[in-house]
Amino acid sequence: MVGFASADSFRPDTSRLRLLPIRFERLGADRFLVGNMVGDMAEMTANELERLCALDLTPGDGLYERAFEKLFIGSADQRAPQQLLALRLRSRLSFLRAATPLHLFVVTLRCEHSCPYCQVSRQSKDRVRYDMDRATASRALDIALSAPAPMIKIEFQGGEPLLNFELIRWIVVTAEERAMSLGKQLQFVITTNLALLDDEVLEFCAEHDVLLSTSLDGPRDLHNKNRPRRGQNSYELAVAGIGRIRERLGPDRVGALMTTTEASLDRVEEIVDEYLAQGLDGIFLRPLSPYGHAIKTKQFHKYDAREWLEFWKRGLRYILEINKSGRRFPEFYSALILRRMLSDEPIGYVDLRSPAGIGLGALVYNYDGTVFASDEARMLAEMGDRSFELGNVREHGYRDLVLSDTLVSAVADSLTQTAPQCSTCVFEPNCGADPVYHHATQGDLLGIKPLSEFCERQKGVITHLFELLEHSPEDAAVLREWAS
Repeated sequence: MVGFASADSFRPDTSRLRLLPIRFERLGADRFLVGNMVGDMAEMTANELERLCALDLTPGDGLYERAFEKLFIGSADQRAPQQLLALRLRSRLSFLRAATPLHLFVVTLRCEHSCPYCQVSRQSKDRVRYDMDRATASRALDIALSAPAPMIKIEFQGGEPLLNFELIRWIVVTAEERAMSLGKQLQFVITTNLALLDDEVLEFCAEHDVLLSTSLDGPRDLHNKNRPRRGQNSYELAVAGIGRIRERLGPDRVGALMTTTEASLDRVEEIVDEYLAQGLDGIFLRPLSPYGHAIKTKQFHKYDAREWLEFWKRGLRYILEINKSGRRFPEFYSALILRRMLSDEPIGYVDLRSPAGIGLGALVYNYDGTVFASDEARMLAEMGDRSFELGNVREHGYRDLVLSDTLVSAVADSLTQTAPQCSTCVFEPNCGADPVYHHATQGDLLGIKPLSEFCERQKGVITHLFELLEHSPEDAAVLREWAS
């Protein structure tokens, strides 16, 4: 008589389990964060972690199922888990197949603002020798269009780039002509304080589909304190400009960035309210960077990573409540991290990549034709440190620049997948390499991680988001929507 095999005969053979690569970090007295090499994470007690490492697992005990789901373990007889990890890792690194999509043109160093935290060491607006000329722009354009990426994003930076608007106009029109024969797609962004925005600029942006990005640090008094200019009307001009762009080009054609100063720390709710009042679609709670006037005026040292994390957590709590009331309003840095944590989709943000985004993610063409590996590298050069200078548009092509010893060495030395302390860090798959920051703050491309404020911020942000995803269902629903 034919019968059925007993249920026990279908139970997995736990003696054939294999532990896959995992990392862990203590969260509390009896709480550990355990992760795999593609960023999946789970919370475990000390006993559970010990049992996982000893492969003391039984089907049906919960831990066995969680360990399989998170790719912490696999069967010694099967290669599928390793192949799945490899496939997911390849997907997360697929940004390398479209190298250098972002090209920043510093069309002038001149600016009519005098912000004490300015990271680019601007020049006064009458010093036209700090403007990029057309010949330099033409060579930079050739380099940009020879990059492998099919979509080339050209971002105009300064100083205040609208002080050299005629060159912006020439670059956009010329780029469109040259890109057509190369089959490249283009996107243009002008990063501007909007003080010089006029109808001519708006009409040109409408005609050529140019986006605008500006700075908005918060309410009038805070913004004008952070961003002084003659007339003390930076806020009024920025807000008026945002309104004009929204009306003429559409609500999604302008974005804003805020910079956190010491004066911002107690006012995050007011800052968020200002963004809501201006109809902006989210906010990036951004810390100061250690470059340019931010160092000269000691602004960078007026708060530390712990204080910024408290500011960010308070702001995130306020923003989550706004979202729960029905208005979608993401905190953009959280959204970027969440995409790393919850998907294998590559992201374009160059500071959250390894290999580092310098050169491979972006190139910067300074007004005088010098090429740098990132905007932060250009800022560092303005302070006298030219460690990340790759060459000059008059002497070098794209391959010369990205295969230069300077760039290859910096990228190789900062790989988090192999770097000491990063390669064993549970946060590594959801973090990134920032060799320019660590060189600037510690004189070391890789960085001394226990003393790195970059690491402290990243660990704090990822841990907090993980806790919300695990223990706060209503917040988790909002966060998962931001990541989608």
